[in-house]
Amino acid sequence: MKFLMLVYTDESMLQELPAGEFDRLMHGCITHADELKGAGKLLDSQQLEGAGTAKSLRVRNGRASIVDGPFAETKEILGGFNLIEAADIDEAMRMAMEFPWARFGCIEVRPVRDFEQVRARVGA
Repeated sequence: MKFLMLVYTDESMLQELPAGEFDRLMHGCITHADELKGAGKLLDSQQLEGAGTAKSLRVRNGRASIVDGPFAETKEILGGFNLIEAADIDEAMRMAMEFPWARFGCIEVRPVRDFEQVRARVGA
């Protein structure tokens, strides 16, 4: 079963880390991600650019509205994701706990819907 780990971080907490600590944490994450990928558990992962580079689009009543940055009024922003393969949500949560980023924000773990089933249901 596939799960998406959405990594939210509070940039102000990351900026307070001692010099070199973020790079040390990232090195450990990349090394661990490589191990998970080698074991067939990590399918993909990407880090996102800062929230200041984002734009959000909404269409309401036929009118498009584009604003700078993420929409949510929160300190925690989406920083990246890991697409993983796990037997169940419990295993997925154990995998999420192996990464340090929950200490600086939140890691949301969500099952990925079987899109082929959706495609078949709607006849697409």
